[in-house]
Amino acid sequence: MLNQKIYHRSELTSILQRLKTEGKTVVTTNGCFDVLHLGHLRYLQAARQLGDLLVVAVNSDNSVRQLKGENRPLVPESERAEMLAGLECVDYVVIFPELTPIDLLSELKPSIHVKGGDYRLEQLSEREVVEANGGKVVVGLNVPGKSTTNLIEVICERYKDTDATDTP
Repeated sequence: MLNQKIYHRSELTSILQRLKTEGKTVVTTNGCFDVLHLGHLRYLQAARQLGDLLVVAVNSDNSVRQLKGENRPLVPESERAEMLAGLECVDYVVIFPELTPIDLLSELKPSIHVKGGDYRLEQLSEREVVEANGGKVVVGLNVPGKSTTNLIEVICERYKDTDATDTP
């Protein structure tokens, strides 16, 4: 355990196995969660409502760079994990190095895996492993217009003609 909610993969796998034997519905989601915003919060709150506990799998810094480009992440993985752990709706956080959560989900065996509304069920590479372990995948939980990419674009546009040291 890295803090009260952030766990290494092997520790979390053991915890979830026990909780599932107690009849708990384990919900997972994954993503970069770089620059936490209202869209993330509402998405995670909605995901948590689908079960008894929510596990958020966070892409490592290296995997974010591979997925989003060399300028990302803006926030280091340890800080992204801690921010997520600070949310009431999040029960557990784990950092994973792979580009997809397939291996992690194969170990965690969630009852429900959730992805945002910008995905379609047939696009998700993790769908097969979740369903093979008796779980289901839910897509469509998102807040339109709220994304890290949109937020970065607003910041860049708003401050493009200013010296960053001049901003309050």
